[in-house]
Amino acid sequence: MAAAEVKPESMAISSPTPGTAQELPTSTATPTTKASKKLSLIPLIFLIYFEVAGGPFGEEPAVQAAGPLLAILGFLIFPFIWSIPEALITAELSTAFPGNGGFVIWADQAFGPFWGSLMGTLKFFSGVVNVAAFPVLCMDYLEQLFTVFSSGLPRRLALLGFTLTFSFLNYMGLVIVGYTAVVLGVISLFPFILMSFIAIPKIHPHRWVSLGQKGVKKDWNLYFNTLFWNLNFWDSVSTLAGEVEKPQKTFPLALFCAVIFTCVAYLIPLFAITGAVSVDQSEWESGFFANAAAIVSGKWLKVWIEIGAVLSSIGLFEAQLSSCVYQLVGMADLGLLPRFFAIRSKWFDTPWVGILLSTAITIGVSYMDFSNIVSSANFLYSLGMLLEFASYLWLRRKLPTLKRPYRVPMRLPGLIIMCLIPSGFLIVIMAIATKIVYLISGLVTVFGIGWYYLMKFCKKKKWFKFSHEVQQYEQE
Repeated sequence: MAAAEVKPESMAISSPTPGTAQELPTSTATPTTKASKKLSLIPLIFLIYFEVAGGPFGEEPAVQAAGPLLAILGFLIFPFIWSIPEALITAELSTAFPGNGGFVIWADQAFGPFWGSLMGTLKFFSGVVNVAAFPVLCMDYLEQLFTVFSSGLPRRLALLGFTLTFSFLNYMGLVIVGYTAVVLGVISLFPFILMSFIAIPKIHPHRWVSLGQKGVKKDWNLYFNTLFWNLNFWDSVSTLAGEVEKPQKTFPLALFCAVIFTCVAYLIPLFAITGAVSVDQSEWESGFFANAAAIVSGKWLKVWIEIGAVLSSIGLFEAQLSSCVYQLVGMADLGLLPRFFAIRSKWFDTPWVGILLSTAITIGVSYMDFSNIVSSANFLYSLGMLLEFASYLWLRRKLPTLKRPYRVPMRLPGLIIMCLIPSGFLIVIMAIATKIVYLISGLVTVFGIGWYYLMKFCKKKKWFKFSHEVQQYEQE
C-alpha cells in the first residue's frame, strides 16, 4: 500500500519576525496523490458528540453510586466545571494550531518535544483503553437480547468480531465515519426522546431530590468516574484538525453545538426516568435505561433502546479510534514517531499503520474488567489533561501574538482560575483510583518516558526515517 511520503520541509516553522504574529500551516496531514475530502460542520458535531458521549448510555451508574439528586446535580454542574473549560481550550488551540496531532502539538510548542511525546503516549493509551470499553458496553446490551453473549467463547468471539469489523469502517475514511456518526446519532437518540415523552405523566418530582436508599453507602469512586467518563474527551477531536474543512471557523461552532447537544441528551432521559421509575438503587447499572423503557412503555421500546445502544457503541468506537489514529499521524509529522506512521492507504487515504496498531491494542485491552478499563482511561487522561492545561497557559504567555482565530475572552489570571478548578477535580479522580489503576498508569508513564529516548536513539542511529521536527517559537 503506497502513498506519497511526508515532505519534512512543509513542517518547518521559521522563527517569528519580531512584532508579528506567527501562524502554523493549516494541516500537518500527509499529502497524497489526490485531494483529501475534509470534514464539514455537521459530521464534525456528531464526531465530537461521539468522542464525548454517544447518548445517555453509561450514565446510569451515577444513580447507583449516589442516588438521583446527586446524579442530576452532577450532570448539571460538571459541564461547567469540566466540559466547557475543556471545550474552550480545544477551540482556541485547535484554531491556532490547525494540524493533526492536537494536544501533542500544544505540549510540543509549549515545553518541547519530550513533553509532546509524553503527552502523546498518555493520551494515546487513554484513548485506546477508552475505545476498548465500547465493545464491552456493546456486549453488555446485546446479552440482554441474546444471553449467549453473556460469557465464554461466544462473548470473546463477538468482541473480536466487533472490533475488527468497525476498525475496517475506520479504514474506509474519516468522511464516511463522520456521516455514519450522524446517522447513528439520530437513530440511537430517538428512542430516548420517545421514552422521555411517554414517561412525563408518570413523573413524581419528589423522586428527583432523593439522596438514595437508606443504608446504601455512596460509592464516590464510581460516581466521579462515571461523571468524568461521560463528560470528558472534548479535546480528542483536536487530533483531527488537519482533516477539517476551514478549521478556524468550523471548530468553535462545532464544539459549541456539541456541548449543548451532549448535555441535553444526558439530562432529559435522566430527569424522566429518575422521576417516573421507582426501583432498587442497585438496579441502576450500565444498561438500566433499557429495563426502564420496558417499565415505562413495554418490551418493544426496551428492544429499540438496546439496538440504539449497540449503534451508539459503534459511533463511540469509530470517533475515538479516529482520534487515536490521527494523533499518531500528527506525532509522525512532528518527528516524534517514525515517518511510516503517517503513510496512508492509496485506496482510502487513511493512515492504515495507526489503524492496525490501535486496533491490536484495543483487542487486547477489551478483555479486561470494564471498571478497570474506565478507571485506567480516566487516570491516564487526567495526567495528560494536567499537562494540557499547563501547555495552554504557558502558550498564552509564551506566544501572546500568535494568531488565534478563536480566543477565550479572558486574561491570564482568569484563565489560571478556569484551569485550576478542573485540575482540582482531576486530582480527586487520581486520588481515589485503585491499586491496579495506579500500576497500569505508572507502567504507561514509564513506558512513555522510555519511548521518547528510544525514538531519539533511533534518530541518531538512523534506523527509521523521521520528519523534521517543528522549530520552537521564540519569545517576542
